[in-house]
Amino acid sequence: MGNINTVLKTAALGAALGLSLLAPASAKDVVKIAFVGPLTGGTSSIGLGGRNSADLAVRLRNADPKAKYTYQLVSQDDECRPNVGVQVATKIAADKSIIAGVTHFCSAVAMGTVAVYNRFGLPVVVWGAVLPEITYGNDFKEVHRINGTMINQSDVAAKFMTDQGYKKFAIIHDTTDYGKGHNKYFSEFLKKNGATVLGTFGVTADQQDFSTELTKIRELKPDVVYFGGLTPLGVRIRTQMEKLGIKAQFEGTSGIKSDSYILGVGEKLAEGSLAFIEGAPWEKIPGGLYFTAQYQKQKYSEPPEAYGTFSYAAANLIMDAVEKVGPDRKKVRDVLNKTKDVDTLIGKVTFDDHRQNIVPLVTKYVVEDGKWTIWEDSSYASGKRKLAGK
Repeated sequence: MGNINTVLKTAALGAALGLSLLAPASAKDVVKIAFVGPLTGGTSSIGLGGRNSADLAVRLRNADPKAKYTYQLVSQDDECRPNVGVQVATKIAADKSIIAGVTHFCSAVAMGTVAVYNRFGLPVVVWGAVLPEITYGNDFKEVHRINGTMINQSDVAAKFMTDQGYKKFAIIHDTTDYGKGHNKYFSEFLKKNGATVLGTFGVTADQQDFSTELTKIRELKPDVVYFGGLTPLGVRIRTQMEKLGIKAQFEGTSGIKSDSYILGVGEKLAEGSLAFIEGAPWEKIPGGLYFTAQYQKQKYSEPPEAYGTFSYAAANLIMDAVEKVGPDRKKVRDVLNKTKDVDTLIGKVTFDDHRQNIVPLVTKYVVEDGKWTIWEDSSYASGKRKLAGK
């Protein structure tokens, strides 16, 4: 790709300065796309990784001489708070210069904003939120989702655990739509697979002390403590489990699959923790190495994290649509609606009748030596290491 750093920096700087640095003969119309995610707060590591990944997609597209347009990413912080998310969604949707958006990691936020995008006619591609109702709860033709739902995730997670021989579970989940949804689907699939839920405990997303819930869980003597929630809460619960001497296997949702979880609880305590995420492992997809190499070249301060590849793929889907039909919201929406068997970084993407990507695979991860490792590649899968109680 030659001296791509120089090309990318020039393109990005030119866009920032209204293309004044580019020769008139090469000037292209600027097309704005939005990125929305939690850029501050407890889940900011995921949001920043998502933003950087969308930014990378834009930089690479701007460096492509075949691109018809110059793209500009407009980033907004939804703080993983529904009220803030609605304000931000209204802001970008009302801005007619923004053609489409790569939106939301937090399910509660995404649920609050879908009607806004529908009302303003802004096509969006959700890049991380997993609550099924985001796509299936309405029939908003502006709302697409490139990642899978918690139904896919819970099905695989429950079967995997019962296949490992675990039978008795305690569930602790946050009381947002995200946590309640994971509890619902995971519990259903556990029972389908012959396991028992000994107790279920709802906790608030900002709760600090879990001694009451965890003391009851300790008395129940489960094989597994399943956590339905995001990293900040997961860190506190896992840490307090250890203080109370709970030796059960710790299993989380995709919401804890972040480097911040390992940093928060420490490498020793994180060891053996499990998480599940929709889609094929990007590490094994042909474009994965290219993505990581280009990401590193940009010297972003944060890693792409668990959902960065989805954000990157979503941004590219949007830009592909713009390249095809121009910067027109309705036309871009219609192209996105017809997405079928499109090759992306996360594998082939096909939207069903509710514009939900049909995800054929869920990837299993375990923390090994301070890193999230694909289960099949781990010492646990080979039997060299054992999960708790095995």
